[in-house]
Amino acid sequence: MTAESDLGQVFRHAGVAEAYRHRPPYPAEVFSILQELTVDIPPTVLDLGAGEGALARPIAAWADSVDAVERSAAMVAAGRRRPGGRRENLRWITGTAESATPPGPYALITAGASLHWMSWPVLMPRLAGALSSRGVLAIVEHGPRDLPWRAAIVEVIQRHSRNPSFNPRFSLVEALRERGFFIPAGHAQTAPVVFRQSIADYVEQFHSTASLAREHMHPDEAAAFRAAVSEAVAPWADQGMLELPIVADIDWGRPAAGLSGQQPVRS
Repeated sequence: MTAESDLGQVFRHAGVAEAYRHRPPYPAEVFSILQELTVDIPPTVLDLGAGEGALARPIAAWADSVDAVERSAAMVAAGRRRPGGRRENLRWITGTAESATPPGPYALITAGASLHWMSWPVLMPRLAGALSSRGVLAIVEHGPRDLPWRAAIVEVIQRHSRNPSFNPRFSLVEALRERGFFIPAGHAQTAPVVFRQSIADYVEQFHSTASLAREHMHPDEAAAFRAAVSEAVAPWADQGMLELPIVADIDWGRPAAGLSGQQPVRS
């Protein structure tokens, strides 16, 4: 098992699933764009590596049906407790995307912060066969932009991260394209939306990531991490609150079988 696979096992922990609620939400514009991309009838959607349903739950408000595939039972349990997590047209499927993905057809397949964990040579051909004739795979990446404390936070992350290949400049879409697993058809970026968050919650959202999960850290290290992050952002806090401009990038296209011998490269 690779070091990256070892890291991915941490998502099975209830504490990591609980920390997910502190991640910034997707801007509402994301879901308008995804709905516009869903042109085939019926509007059926597959969400890969669904986590606690940050994409799947809102999509279920307008799609006929949503299949949310997530390998962590703890994540699925957390998702069911979140708003919209028990919609009748939202089906949670516990298993890996490579083995548990239904055959479709789907008018839209979505993936947010998940494809880098998956085996592209196995998954992408399967997704190509699961899409409807005009269906697309939409890769959604979102997070804060232009933070004045970014350089300081990157230094703290590099000091504590369990991912030896951590690269803040890694582009998932570009890696997929270069290896022949994704044929781009379009791109959109949402307007910034300010998300207000306490310093404590800002620290906590880092613990929802594989490389910075509290489960990897000794209590003393977790305390040191909290102190370092809090110190880095404190000059920009207003009464303990931070303002984070959240932007999402949506890239859509068709999955493909890939170039011979190509394997995923994880950030």
